[in-house]
Parts: sequence; C-alpha cells; structure tokens
Amino acid sequence: MNATDAVFYIAVLIMSVVIHEVSHGFAAEAFGDKTARYAGRLTLNPLKHLDIFGSVILPIVLVVSHSPFLFGWAKPVPYNPNNLSNKKWGTLAVASAGVITNFSIAIIFGILLRSVSGLGAGFYFITSVIVLVNLALGIFNLVPIPPLDGSKILFSLLPSSTYRIIGFIEQYSLILLLVFIVFFAESLRPILAYLFNLVTGLAI
Repeated sequence: MNATDAVFYIAVLIMSVVIHEVSHGFAAEAFGDKTARYAGRLTLNPLKHLDIFGSVILPIVLVVSHSPFLFGWAKPVPYNPNNLSNKKWGTLAVASAGVITNFSIAIIFGILLRSVSGLGAGFYFITSVIVLVNLALGIFNLVPIPPLDGSKILFSLLPSSTYRIIGFIEQYSLILLLVFIVFFAESLRPILAYLFNLVTGLAI
C-alpha cells in the first residue's frame, strides 16, 4: 500500500468511526437522553471525537505493518442511561446504533458498487475502501469486550445474576482487548472477506 492509499484508508476510517459515535448520540436522544447534544458531540467534526490512540496511532501502525484488518475507535459519545425513557431497550438501541450504521453504510456503497459501471478504477477503489472499512468496524465492534459495542449489547441482554462476570470483564477489559487485538484479530478476517464478497460481489 502506497502513502496516498494509506492516508485515504485512515481518512475513511476516521470519518467512519465519527459517524459510528454520532449515531450512538442520536439513538440516545431518540430515547430521551440529550447528554451528547449538551456535550457538543452530535457533530461530524472529527476534532470533537478523535481518540489519539484509537483514531490515529493504531490505524497508522496497522497500515505501516500491512495488517490485513484495519480498525480503530473514537472517543465514546457520552450518554446517561438514567435519562432513557426505556432503560433496557434504550441501552440496547444505543449500543447497537454504531454497528448498524457501519453495516448500513457498507451495504449502501456495496449496492452502489454493484449498480454503477464505467466510472473508472478510482471510483471502484474509493467505494471498495468505504465498504471494507465499515464492515471491519462493524465486525470489530461486535466483539463482546468493553468498551466495544458488542459488550454493551451482550450485557444489556444478560440477567442481573451475571453481574459478577460482567464486573470481572469490565475490570480487565483493557488487557482483554489488547490480547484480542494482538492474538485474535486475524480470526475476524474470514468473516470480513465473506461479508465483503456478499455485499460487493468482489474478493478482498
């Protein structure tokens, strides 16, 4: 991957994680919580959302090391579950919003990729990157390790009797996440390849 392609990949990733986070805020607002709006986080301005490690350093390291799986994250959009009109379903909706948004973007651009022809290699490259990055974000965020969305989705569905297990996972979440990234992130690649082919009809 040349420097220009790397910069474009990272730019798409940053905007995708920003949209991901903003969708959490809008989902919370739909259930009555305006915390994100009051915090000025319902904006697509990336400077309001960037996490130095998750949005910049990690993606650069992954690109430079030719990682087959590009992902990252932004600063979580704040919300107060106590303000939600329905705490259980509101929490689930907020947790799911980012992943649903990333998959929706991937599907929309995948349909565009399948439907349009004759626009040149640049169009296909750009569209493919948008699909690939958003699928990767959606898949990665479904991993049930805090602070990823998959953990919030899972925890919102588990009975209260599992609070000790949840507490243990949350206590060691950073270590668990780093172990997953280093040793197990590669296991997500076949899922990514399958979904990319399903959405676009192309192979990675």
